[in-house]
Amino acid sequence: MAKIISISNQKGGVGKTTTAINLAASLGVLEKKILIIDADPQANSTSGLGLDPNIKSPNIYSCLSSAEIKKSDIIKTNSPNLYIIPSCIDLVGAEIEMINLKDRENTLKGCLERIEIDYDYIIIDCAPSLGILTINALTASNSVIIPIQCEYFALEGLGKLLNTIKIVQQRLNKNLSIEGLLLTMYDTRLRLSNQVVDDVKKHFQDLVFDTIIHRNVKLSESPSHGKTIIMHDASSKGAVNYLNLANEILNKNKY
Repeated sequence: MAKIISISNQKGGVGKTTTAINLAASLGVLEKKILIIDADPQANSTSGLGLDPNIKSPNIYSCLSSAEIKKSDIIKTNSPNLYIIPSCIDLVGAEIEMINLKDRENTLKGCLERIEIDYDYIIIDCAPSLGILTINALTASNSVIIPIQCEYFALEGLGKLLNTIKIVQQRLNKNLSIEGLLLTMYDTRLRLSNQVVDDVKKHFQDLVFDTIIHRNVKLSESPSHGKTIIMHDASSKGAVNYLNLANEILNKNKY
């Protein structure tokens, strides 16, 4: 049975999609079977893995509309052991269309129940919002990873996200836990980066991953090639960071 992990932060530009793609790829390289679900209408995980988000199907929008994920909806990527259900621009309409659905918060959960046995981990790349799509992802998940950039205003809005997670835990998914807070875009040259690391670790202590994702040119350019950092440059600092994160998660979830 898969462990389902959402990557969520309503702030944009914090490394959410970069983390979703490269954590999934790293777990795949470590011989786990991984499904990534692109639940963001911007479809960055889709294009970042070399797929065209303008192709109308298969995609997560059609899955949510039919409340079913079929084998044909799942695409094998070029990365080892990594599969994806792509996103598309139509997903923007899902927020509105799902409003009147009965039990709308559990739509994605119901879809995943039939396929989660086929994977070790399912990674959900959430939209940068706290709308119905993100609520669906959190309701369907076992845990959530929150990327936090090592920059000014790093903690801005984090309280709202943590409050949303608390509400989901109370009302929709009592088993949802915080897998960890992930510090991203760390620049060793900046005193501010070190200050943010200290502040986050002081406030959240054991919730913070030991692994920190450094700023890295190869990491930034890999999505433009439609490749994960492992496929683009396996020796880069970005690849090493995400492999370390994958190992940290695997060690944490040994059972």
